[in-house]
Amino acid sequence: MYKTCIYCNKPLESNEAVEHFPVGRRLAFDPAKGRLWVVCRKCKRWNLTPLEERWEAIEECERFYRGTNLRASTENIGIAKHPEGLELVRIGKPLRPEFAAWRYGDQLGDRRRKQVVATAVGTPMGVALYEIIAPLAGLAMVPIVLGSVFWIHRRTVAKVRVGDAAAGAVVTPANIARFRYGDLETIKVLPDDCEPRFRVEICRGRRTASFTGQDAGRVAAAIMPLINEWGATRAKVEGAVEEIESHRHPSRFLSAVAREGYTDWQGRVGYVKSMPKPTRLALEMALHEEQERRALEGELWVLEQAWKEAEEIAAIADSLLLPAGTDAFFARHARADD
Repeated sequence: MYKTCIYCNKPLESNEAVEHFPVGRRLAFDPAKGRLWVVCRKCKRWNLTPLEERWEAIEECERFYRGTNLRASTENIGIAKHPEGLELVRIGKPLRPEFAAWRYGDQLGDRRRKQVVATAVGTPMGVALYEIIAPLAGLAMVPIVLGSVFWIHRRTVAKVRVGDAAAGAVVTPANIARFRYGDLETIKVLPDDCEPRFRVEICRGRRTASFTGQDAGRVAAAIMPLINEWGATRAKVEGAVEEIESHRHPSRFLSAVAREGYTDWQGRVGYVKSMPKPTRLALEMALHEEQERRALEGELWVLEQAWKEAEEIAAIADSLLLPAGTDAFFARHARADD
C-alpha cells in the first residue's frame, strides 16, 4: 500500500476509519464504476488507487457515507464527514463537465487563495524590510537582490522520471530530470508524429531538451501546475472544461493545442506562457485525465509503478542549487539551437 502522492511526492495522511484502505483523509469514490481516489490535502489532486485495493474499501466508504448526516450534495456529487474526521466524496452519475469543474475547481481555487494571501502578506513585509535595511546597506543591497533572483531561477521546482519507464527499473538520480524555476518560462508544446501527438521542449541557455512519447506527458503534467500556480476562479475553470469538451476528448484537445501554434511577442511558436489562461488550465486538466485514462486501461502495473516511482523520487534528496547531474541530463537530451 503506497503512501505518497503521485503528483507532489508529499506523504499522504492516514485514517483509522476504512479498515481496508487506511490511507488519506479525503477519499473520493464512484461505486458504479468501482473507482477510488485519495485526494492529496497538499496539492488537492486525485490519486487513483490500484484495482486490488478498491472493492472492500469502496463498500466501506459507501456504508459510512450512507450512515452520516453531515452531507452536502448536488444531484450527482456528495460530500460527507465521518466522525473520525475522514472526508468522503461520493461520485454518482455526473455529466463530465460537472465532474471536471467540481474536481479541478477545488485544487485551482485553493491555489488562488494561497497566492492571494501570500501576496497580501508578503508585499507589506517586503516593503517594510527594505525600508529598514536599504538605508543601512546602501549599495550592498544590489548583490543581495541579484543573488536572490539568481537563486530563485536556479531553484529545483520539479523532478520527473524519464527514460524507459516500461522497463520498471529502479529510480536513480541518473534518470530523474530536474527542472528549475527559470525553466518554466521556456516550456513549449509542439506537434509530433508519435503518440501522444505532441512533444515538449525546454530551453536552457543555447541548449534545448526535447521530450517525446510518455516522457512528454510526464514532464508537461509535472510542470503545468507550476505554470498555473495562481489557480483560477470557478468561471475560468468552467471555461477550461468547455475547451476540452469542444474537442470531445482530452487526447484530441492536447493534439489540437500542440498544432495551434501559439506565439509570444517575438513571434516564437509553441510557448505555453503565450496561451490564454483557460487554455493553460485546460492543458493541465487534459494531461492529468490522459494519465488516469492510461492507468485505467493498464490498471495494476501502471498505477503501482506510478506510486512506487513517486515514493522513490521523494526519497532522493532535494538540492537548492543546480544538481550536479542536471547539465549531464541536458547534454544527453539536447540539440544545438539553429
